[in-house]
Amino acid sequence: MCVDSSFLVDGSSDPNARSGVHAEAFGTCLRARKVSAPNDKPHVPTAGRPGSFQEGKSEMRKAFEIGGLVAGLVLVVFGVVAIVMGVNGRSTVTTSLKQQQIVGTPDMTPAGITAEVQKAGLKNVTIPSCSVANQAVTSGAKARCFAQYMEIHALEATGGFVYAQMGQYTAKPGTPAKELAPGGGTSNTDFALIDSTTKQPVSNGARNVWVTETALATALDSSYMASQLALFGIVVGVALLLSGLGFMILAIGGALRNPQNSLNGLFGRGTPRAVAPTPVPTA
Repeated sequence: MCVDSSFLVDGSSDPNARSGVHAEAFGTCLRARKVSAPNDKPHVPTAGRPGSFQEGKSEMRKAFEIGGLVAGLVLVVFGVVAIVMGVNGRSTVTTSLKQQQIVGTPDMTPAGITAEVQKAGLKNVTIPSCSVANQAVTSGAKARCFAQYMEIHALEATGGFVYAQMGQYTAKPGTPAKELAPGGGTSNTDFALIDSTTKQPVSNGARNVWVTETALATALDSSYMASQLALFGIVVGVALLLSGLGFMILAIGGALRNPQNSLNGLFGRGTPRAVAPTPVPTA
């Protein structure tokens, strides 16, 4: 602010004194205007320029963007591999079963097998709910169903007894009851029937039927398990594929909202230049 030239510091009315004060005040005013001349640039705050903290935050964000893309890509690859392996596994099961040319018997229906169970007088037998009568066994589910019916057929052949309830050899006539197994036969060679040709104890035929059924049923159940594992692999592969795509979408979406993102470097785009702030004129 300039000093009024008509004001005398010492209250004197001398014109010379007034002229001196006026000249001194005028010089002070000129110096004050020179300091705040409009040609000089005003002080602009530098809050918009990235500091060390902002630069570190930007680098961390770029690392997360690249990490998200890489993680998503890895999940997508794993998902595709899991799906391919699962499809190949199911195809292998189907091909192997077709080569065995297994066809269900006419009684392999819930109604048909129920009638046979009642006729044989079997107790505590679980009736399957599936049906493979006159059908080729070409899938894991059908293999499992066929194995269930085959177990009932084995029980019919052994009179309802399982492997552990039958003796290893065929008992000869007159064998004491204490030497007989609950399901027939004996495990004592002294009371076993001897083959006249080989001079060896005769194996229990009913027990051998159960051994054969168990081996076949185990193979069929393994086909069912392999088929289900392959299906599980396909489901896991789809989940990994969707998760990977989700990671990539989230990473790309977050990068697009950030002007200084890692995608600019990947696609050859430079970092946009900062616009200089507009000077604010002073009064």
